[in-house]
Amino acid sequence: LQEVGEPFKEEKAVAKYLRFNCPTKSTNMMGHRVDYFIASKAVDCLLDSKWAKAKKGEEALFTTRESVVDYCNRLLKKQFFHRALKVMKMKPDKDTKKEKEKGKAESGKEEEKKSKKESGKDEKTKKEKEKEKKKDGEKDECKKDDTPGTPKKKETKRKFKLEPHEDQVFLDGNEVYVWIYDPVHFKTFAMGLVLVIAVIAATLFPLWPAEMRVGVYYLSVGAGCFVASILLLAVARCILFLIIWLITGGRHHFWFLPNLTADVGFIDSFRPLYTHEYKGPKADLKKEEKSESKKQQKYDSEEKSDSEKKEEEDGKTEATRNSGTDGSGGERHSDTDSDRREDDRSQHSSGNGNDFEMITKEELEQQTDEGDCEEEEEEDTESGPSHGKS
Repeated sequence: LQEVGEPFKEEKAVAKYLRFNCPTKSTNMMGHRVDYFIASKAVDCLLDSKWAKAKKGEEALFTTRESVVDYCNRLLKKQFFHRALKVMKMKPDKDTKKEKEKGKAESGKEEEKKSKKESGKDEKTKKEKEKEKKKDGEKDECKKDDTPGTPKKKETKRKFKLEPHEDQVFLDGNEVYVWIYDPVHFKTFAMGLVLVIAVIAATLFPLWPAEMRVGVYYLSVGAGCFVASILLLAVARCILFLIIWLITGGRHHFWFLPNLTADVGFIDSFRPLYTHEYKGPKADLKKEEKSESKKQQKYDSEEKSDSEKKEEEDGKTEATRNSGTDGSGGERHSDTDSDRREDDRSQHSSGNGNDFEMITKEELEQQTDEGDCEEEEEEDTESGPSHGKS
């Protein structure tokens, strides 16, 4: 066995790069929170690093995946990370029994639904319009779903825990390795340094120059006034909303600076300036009218489709009748000509504006006398030839 020495600077640099650039996940192991990575992703990360590119007069450190695996074995021996084993958590027997019972119940419900559908086929033939509506709704739902006709199953991630592996070897694949090396990132170091300097500067405030202390005083007063004004605005807008709501009986909802206390950015909290909503009876009527108009449009489109189908069927039947009955065509034309003449007469009569006129009593009596005379003459003419025949 070769004794493992301390890591070199290059090895530390490679491990640091791998620690902050290789994708990692966190989990619990032996009661501690740890970060782990997958071997194949670590190899890909090092092949894309600067050590995989050859410099002038020097060879690249990583040329193939095997070279990366060998180098990672060195890092593993120097305890930058160690190999772990995934152990899947098994569900208790009670949960498995419940799942089986649920599956059986669902299968029984599906069979009942199928039997009901088969028995109700005769009734569905009578309701063709309802079928068409249901089909349209199903098509819209199928477009939204990625897999139409199949129920979506909830994606359940299987839980697992990590345990230390007996064979501490780096292998290129889906093997899991837990990080032991945890260096401090430069950003966290810089932020901590700035925080320490700020605390020390605040404690030495009495030693500051007079001009700086006056400037800081005015800045603090301005910041306090700004915070107080925002709080007052928040209270005032609520009071204004309540006053308008009470005066209008809950019909008008007026908000000044509606996004002031919302979870948005600083600039977005001051826009829009105000919002107004009317929630009275007219608004409800408008909503109902809109919904009714949408429904009417749907019904009209469905009726049009039905009428078009009927017209096509009527056209086909008329064509077959015309081809089969050629001899009866003249009689039909004569009937249509007589109908057209009657229509023309009715149009001429309706076109004259003097159909209804005011008539006096004397004129009405004269017309009745003339009518009686005409009737007597007709009787005489009828009786004359009959006497001659006798």
